Amino acid sequence: MLSASVVATVVLIFHVIGVLAALHAVMTVRTAPGAIAWAGSLVMMPYFALVPYLIFGRSRFAGYVNARRFNDDRLREIRHGMTPADREARSACVVHAPEQVCMRALPRLTGMPCLANNDVRLLVNGTATFDAIFKAVAAATQVVIVQFFIVHDDVLGRRLQALLCERAQAGVKVYFLYDSIGCHALPRGYVKTLLAAGVEARAFSTHRGFVNRFQLNFRNHRKLVVVDGAQAFVGGHNVGVEYLGQRPPLAPWRDTHISVRGSAVLDLQMAFAEDWYWAAREVPYLLMPPPEEVGRMTCQVVPTGPADAQETCSLFFVEAIQAAKHRVWITSPYFVPDEAVFAVLRLAVLRGVDVRILIPARPDHLVVFAASTLYAHQAVTAGIKLYRYQPGFLHQKVILIDDDAAAIGTANLDNRSFRLNFELMVMTADRAFAGQVAEMLEADFALARRIGVEEFLRAPAPLRVAMHVAKLFAPIL
Repeated sequence: MLSASVVATVVLIFHVIGVLAALHAVMTVRTAPGAIAWAGSLVMMPYFALVPYLIFGRSRFAGYVNARRFNDDRLREIRHGMTPADREARSACVVHAPEQVCMRALPRLTGMPCLANNDVRLLVNGTATFDAIFKAVAAATQVVIVQFFIVHDDVLGRRLQALLCERAQAGVKVYFLYDSIGCHALPRGYVKTLLAAGVEARAFSTHRGFVNRFQLNFRNHRKLVVVDGAQAFVGGHNVGVEYLGQRPPLAPWRDTHISVRGSAVLDLQMAFAEDWYWAAREVPYLLMPPPEEVGRMTCQVVPTGPADAQETCSLFFVEAIQAAKHRVWITSPYFVPDEAVFAVLRLAVLRGVDVRILIPARPDHLVVFAASTLYAHQAVTAGIKLYRYQPGFLHQKVILIDDDAAAIGTANLDNRSFRLNFELMVMTADRAFAGQVAEMLEADFALARRIGVEEFLRAPAPLRVAMHVAKLFAPIL
């Protein structure tokens, strides 16, 4: 049996480490409520809080910041290596004063310019998305970039694997980047097959440094495919048959991707280059988009993540919402907004803006669904129109601002996307495309049920308590 002095020493060590971790939390956690919650629990209950803090607590991906500096130096070399014609074509596409208010702060926020000469097309649901991706990849002659949060070793995943192997063996440079946590169930043999065929395959992981070894945060949630520097695909789909609507009980699956051609494709490659540099410590081979005119759309690429100097994703939502004059429609599988986004949503209602948010009727994560239900009740009481999509699970991430701007990508309306995940959105300015997005969302709203205050009030008391408890976990949901 342990002596009292040994037990006292162990307890003292725990409390000393807890105090040090609390000081770390105060210095690094970005939000005051989060810092208070972590610091209090680490000081008072270090035996229970230290391990969760190692796994979830850190809010900055510092190692990525250092890697980004080296990567940016290499990318500058690539830019300097452009021909005068390339630089001239790039400069000619830069839009210095976008007409759309929602895009004016984004170049300085992201460090990427707002660009003209683009064509963006909607890809609604999985079949249209993967048919387009596979067709483009099959025709690749130089470089293929593939990045997904989740890849399953199922029928769809094996189709992708076979296609990438075929292109690599044909002499195409193929990059395959996957998230180590999102793909935790992906067999090692899947990646070994890719490597054996000549595909450059890497896992995005936080396993750099001892403390990061325990991290489950800082997931790379981006989904991006780029073919020959000319065409890119961005959106909500991962790789798996559920994204084709073939896996109950969430089927049919509702999601949206976009196909992008034009000057913005280079910026999408730049975002990938940062992630690839972190995983492989090398800059991938990038191609300039073809110089010819492909469209009249203006686009702003918005990569966001925990290594940003500011909370780029949250500020992106704030900028989009506060710019709306008569409507802002948002679809997201999760509704767990931070205080800034929730405040600007309520202010938009007070300005007379038609604020609509579409969320799922079916849960894929029970805790998130419970917290979303409570936030939905608070939003409804503030005049925000909340809807639940009825046919199946809703996974798309779309924002429509007025009649001339829309954004589509990977970011959810939750704190995990705002502060913990690496995300990728594309903001577009084009009245015709915004009209297509509006038609798509109108069809989705027609299949939805509007949420009333009774959804929360009529819930059993234990369930309402559970919703409030779930809300306490909002900073990591």
